Amino acid sequence: MLRMSTLFVRTLRDDPADAELPSHRLLVRAGYIRRAAPGIYSWLPLGYRVLRKVEQVVRSEMDAIGAQEVHFPALLPREPYEASHRWTEYGDGIFRLKDRKGGDYLLGPTHEEMFTLLVKDLYSSYKDLPLFLYQIQTKYRDEARPRAGILRGREFVMKDSYSFDVSDDDFMRSYQAHRDAYVRIFDRLGLDYVIVKAMSGAMGGSASEEFLAVAENGEDTYVRSPGGYSANVEAVRVRVPDPVPYDDAPAAHVEDTPDTPTIETLVAVANERLPRDDRPWAAGDTLKNVVVMLKHPDGRREPLVVGVPGDRDVDTKRLQAHVEPAEVEPFAEEHFARYPGLVKGYIGPQALGERSATGVRYLVDPRVVAGTRWVTGANEPGRHVFDLVAGRDFTPDGTVEAAEVVAGDPAPDGSGPLELARGIEMGHIFQLGRRFADALGLKVLDENGKQVTVTMGSYGVGVSRAVAAVVENSHDELGIVWPREIAPADVHLVATGKDPTILETAGRLASGLEQAGVEVLFDDRPKVSPGVKFADAELIGVPTIVVVGRNLADGVVEIRDRATGSREDVPVGEAVAHLTGLVKG
Repeated sequence: MLRMSTLFVRTLRDDPADAELPSHRLLVRAGYIRRAAPGIYSWLPLGYRVLRKVEQVVRSEMDAIGAQEVHFPALLPREPYEASHRWTEYGDGIFRLKDRKGGDYLLGPTHEEMFTLLVKDLYSSYKDLPLFLYQIQTKYRDEARPRAGILRGREFVMKDSYSFDVSDDDFMRSYQAHRDAYVRIFDRLGLDYVIVKAMSGAMGGSASEEFLAVAENGEDTYVRSPGGYSANVEAVRVRVPDPVPYDDAPAAHVEDTPDTPTIETLVAVANERLPRDDRPWAAGDTLKNVVVMLKHPDGRREPLVVGVPGDRDVDTKRLQAHVEPAEVEPFAEEHFARYPGLVKGYIGPQALGERSATGVRYLVDPRVVAGTRWVTGANEPGRHVFDLVAGRDFTPDGTVEAAEVVAGDPAPDGSGPLELARGIEMGHIFQLGRRFADALGLKVLDENGKQVTVTMGSYGVGVSRAVAAVVENSHDELGIVWPREIAPADVHLVATGKDPTILETAGRLASGLEQAGVEVLFDDRPKVSPGVKFADAELIGVPTIVVVGRNLADGVVEIRDRATGSREDVPVGEAVAHLTGLVKG
């Protein structure tokens, strides 16, 4: 059993200074983790027990679908990642290092290449497939801004698994098997979660889905509709309107609009000096052109202007998802000096695109269709152009889904208005297709003796992140409330009072529970007050708290449910049987 008198733990009454989220505060205060460096944490005995239990939940469900566990090194050679182009595409996001001979290596952020090469090395026939392989292993990513404790760190534990199939039909069965396993995993972890469409990012592939733990503090925004549509906000697709006839549209005309560097000031001036006949000007009548700088993995920087309706802002995360592997950076004052054709506050599409003098790439929101009429910058300070018609007066280089999604927007599938919520990414499953198999030459002979490229899937679970996500989902003002499946112990036994009989009885009860297969955290500290012991028990969050104290004079012990706060007295002679039934029932 675990004894508080000897357990390597130190609970804290004050929140750590750098902690913003409940999971970060509580896991540190309750003695589960300790910060070693930015984005890097040590697991203490209680935390490591929880982590291993989460691993076991994941492992058991993967084994149940026939997946086989392997374990790769974390230190990996450059060459496979060169072949898949991810050595460059990852940019600054990975840890690179050289050995004493000058050879290039990386600390593994994920292992698609290595799994692909392993199967290529050992298998060559359709008879060997389908195949599911997985590992639970530490990964490394050089997060620019590690935060939120173990929710977003530079070192983390992940389960990554991979399926290998001869045909697309076989692959979809493998994908569904993994998807079903994930549902069981997150159900067992007690998480409130949603499954949403997602972007595949650097992984590539035809489609992907995320499992998000619902959390007000989550980093990911997702949308859902009354009719069942759900997607990560980066994956939402705008419903593109039909083109608008513009044969009778008035010619574009430039007007003086001094002191209008913002959409709000522009609309106010337009309504005052150039009122419409049919209705007042609104922000949605304007075309906002936002300039950013793209940093490509090879270090090259490229300006990009994004045009969105003026009643929207550019959502940087949505834009980032569509320009990967490039990174989106702010367009600084010194950049404007290098591109004098971009007039800050008055950028218009006439100065953009490959055929323009500036040659700056110009992408617009999908709602900017041919025939739509806009008020936008005239590329001169204090002047805007009115009735600028898309397809007549300007042609963008393409479209990009970068405008913010707002509550009430129509769902892309017509299933009703969208509402926004937040979550924590817990799992991500990818339909990789043949990207990695093509890059690394993974082929097998089919039934006809013909070589075919293997179809792959990739499936990740954030194992260490799950520990924090459970805490985000399950805590109160007093501390953590663990679901029993992954709690560090089944019972937190608290002995209170100075009477030696109390400690002796608690010790016998702890031994009896241990013999019955119940995991016990025994607070046997002799010189610690009852108030401190109770506060620690509530902070640590074991689901059942047993108090052996003054009620022992009446022959009973008190059993508390950490989640509900309910209490009941049980005769001390019946306590082992009662608690065993409670824990294992």
